[in-house]
Amino acid sequence: MHNKLLEYAKLIRLPGLGGFSMAPIFGAISLIDIGVYVDLKILILLLLLGIFKSIYGIVLNDYADIEVDRLSKESEKRPLVKGTISKKNALLISILSMIGILATAFIFFYRNQTPFYLGVLCIILAIIMGTIYDLYGKRIIGSDFLVGGAEGLFVLVGAFLVSPNVTLSVFTWTTTILIFNQYLFMNAVMGGLKDADHDYLMNTKNIALSSGVKVYKNNEIFIPMSFKVFALSIRFLSCFIVFIPFVFLGAKYELWQILLLMLLVIIVLYLSIKLVNIKTFEWKGKMVKFLGLQGVLWYSFVPIMLIPVVGLANAFILILFPLVWYGIFKLTVVKDYFAS
Repeated sequence: MHNKLLEYAKLIRLPGLGGFSMAPIFGAISLIDIGVYVDLKILILLLLLGIFKSIYGIVLNDYADIEVDRLSKESEKRPLVKGTISKKNALLISILSMIGILATAFIFFYRNQTPFYLGVLCIILAIIMGTIYDLYGKRIIGSDFLVGGAEGLFVLVGAFLVSPNVTLSVFTWTTTILIFNQYLFMNAVMGGLKDADHDYLMNTKNIALSSGVKVYKNNEIFIPMSFKVFALSIRFLSCFIVFIPFVFLGAKYELWQILLLMLLVIIVLYLSIKLVNIKTFEWKGKMVKFLGLQGVLWYSFVPIMLIPVVGLANAFILILFPLVWYGIFKLTVVKDYFAS
């Protein structure tokens, strides 16, 4: 029984759910800037909604990608590939998670007002986009824009579900674009490079392979200039957007806050440049950790940007929360299991 539960924990990526599920929370707290009150109960409910959202996408993606995952040493121990969890049960979990998203919205946030219906519309659009990506993304070049759009929409979901009107903060729109950009980079660039050694075996159609990324038998990897420009354009856009509220729209800020953001921007850009200039695929194990470091550093962009809205202490909590969640579920409870 214990091992079975651990298999399900691995299926839903339990240690990572804290970070994957923050988009609705970011959307809600961004409205504090325009006077919307957001209490702890609301944040917990939005986290629950975000967790349902993450489980739905993760499990459905694993369900759709079983055959591709069989070709990767990194994915061969996933529960669906090993057969420790059936495809039927995985599909059931995904469907129940989708129901959980809608149930959380209607049970705890329902009101007969335009913002609520806009929030539900964003949920439906995000589910449609995410589903298309999960089921057909390997056959559609540029489908990474769908998963980015779906994640960005969940920022708007969090905002509309708590907003008394249709007016959103500049921080809401900025966060939406940042989340969109990050998931686009994660899927199109990080995922495209990480899986380049086996995606072509399943005739996968993605931006990386279509632009000419190729892993040779001697483990050398070729990354064409067009893909490097695409990847770094996404990163540079994020690094520009994070400053828009302060530089162009008059949002309050502290000098140290801007300097800290600039430092993070420099580090993330440096790591991104190193990523697109790798020469050998023997570095894949380190690449995965390298990608995780980029994700952690980039994640800090949003809480630090929101310091004028939520305060320094709360921004610090937002940064720590996914790390603490990860530590609890990976480094303690299921350490040995997830290391396998």
